Amino acid sequence: MEKKSEINGHAMPSSASTDRILEKGARKSFLEKLMEFLRKNLLVIMTVSGVLVGVGLGMMVRNMNLTKAQMTYFAFPGEMLLRMLKMIILPLVVCSLVSGAASLDTRSLGKLGGIAVAYFLVTTLIASGIGVALAFIIKPGVGAGALNTNNLGLESVSSDKETADSFLDLARNLFPANLVAAAFRSYATDYKMVAVGNDTNGTTLYQKVPVGTETDGMNILGLVLFAMVFGVALRKLGDEGEELIRFFNAFNEATMVLVSWIMWYIPFGIMFLVGSKIVEMEDVVLLVTSLGKYIFASILGHIIHGGIVLPLIYFGFTRKNPFSFLSGLITPFTTAFATCSSSATLPSMIKCVEENNGVDKRISRFILPIGATVNMDGAAIFQCIAAVFIAQLNNAELNAGQIFTILVTATASSVGAAGIPAGGIITIAIILEAIGLPTNDLSLMLAVDWIVDRTTTVVNVEGDALGAGILHHINQQEMKKEQEQQQDRELAEVRVEAVANVQAEEETSPLVMHQTKALAATPEAIESVL
Repeated sequence: MEKKSEINGHAMPSSASTDRILEKGARKSFLEKLMEFLRKNLLVIMTVSGVLVGVGLGMMVRNMNLTKAQMTYFAFPGEMLLRMLKMIILPLVVCSLVSGAASLDTRSLGKLGGIAVAYFLVTTLIASGIGVALAFIIKPGVGAGALNTNNLGLESVSSDKETADSFLDLARNLFPANLVAAAFRSYATDYKMVAVGNDTNGTTLYQKVPVGTETDGMNILGLVLFAMVFGVALRKLGDEGEELIRFFNAFNEATMVLVSWIMWYIPFGIMFLVGSKIVEMEDVVLLVTSLGKYIFASILGHIIHGGIVLPLIYFGFTRKNPFSFLSGLITPFTTAFATCSSSATLPSMIKCVEENNGVDKRISRFILPIGATVNMDGAAIFQCIAAVFIAQLNNAELNAGQIFTILVTATASSVGAAGIPAGGIITIAIILEAIGLPTNDLSLMLAVDWIVDRTTTVVNVEGDALGAGILHHINQQEMKKEQEQQQDRELAEVRVEAVANVQAEEETSPLVMHQTKALAATPEAIESVL
């Protein structure tokens, strides 16, 4: 029997009963906290679990020796995820940039745009520097001279595009001739041989002439520039442009609702994306032993840049913990790791940056689509390592001028790198052409690109997210300053009004009037009356 004490004739529970009640309450609150945590982070937990289950599923199915057709069927749920994410890119990029540019005043847009461009350029240059330094320290191509395309059974990758034409194509794609075609095609230079006459022996002479062609793939650069300028033009219209701005805002919000629905399919799709990639792998041991130093150098570069350099830059600007900011972005990082596509990660990145980190919608929807297109830090790292690797593979000594060319070309060409799987491989060809190295070893990069491209994409999207965080902080500081200045102006106006009121009261008060009359009644005045 429990002992009970009596106060004013009422039985009170003993201390043991009280402890049990408190313990029950504590347990309940712990369960509530656990349920709240699970409710908030359910998507993140499911996404990470999807990757882990996908690895296990891939290992299990790998032993079943599936045919090529069966592998295609196995990869189908993952393919559906990629198709959904790609479907949403066009409306998301165009509408978010139009509404973002229209919601910022021209001065803020210019300032934030300038800071964003400077941030993208500086971080990409640092990434290129890290890549070149690691390639010279680790020397991934030294001793791998016997390695070539044939002994790994790889198809060769041909690229005879001139460096100048690559950069001219970049400029041409900024201004697409047809906006509708830009949604699914981009401009690319090809070459044809044209007869220009005969030599002294009567042999026909030919010249390689560049000709314009259209290649499949969205011209995201042209769409980004048009959407941004169109948003600024709508703001300039004033009241006349308000209806169209509201239309794009509503379109943008509706697109984000679609994104939130697609995000619930991500864990399931990722499971099959990762699983199918493991099933498709052929002789992994041979590739890793042959190109292990290259893979190690690339991933180490990504860890240094993404884990040290970018967080330090964020901390330097905001004086806030960068890792607490990044912890809210696990879902987009997992999506980036599984899809290897910056563009496909954009929808979930915008949603998580706004909801988990409180970044202003005007900032995130303006800067993240641009970042997904032009900011490729991870790509710059592996492109520089790949260029030095191929130079070492061919026993070519790189001089200071060539190293500088690698840095500049990698930074510039990463702007035009497609935000798709293996999009950076083509830009390596530009770097190799610029420093006069053969491009026939590019297939080696393509063979291990499915490994390196995962960490590349994670670093790419991390740079975009931290850039949005920095711009949000700068914008908040500017708004705070403007509010303080406004308050100071209002206080000054209040003081001026108060002083004017006091003076008016003094002039019209009875005491002042009485004093004035008294002064008027001086002896001289009285004398004149007499």
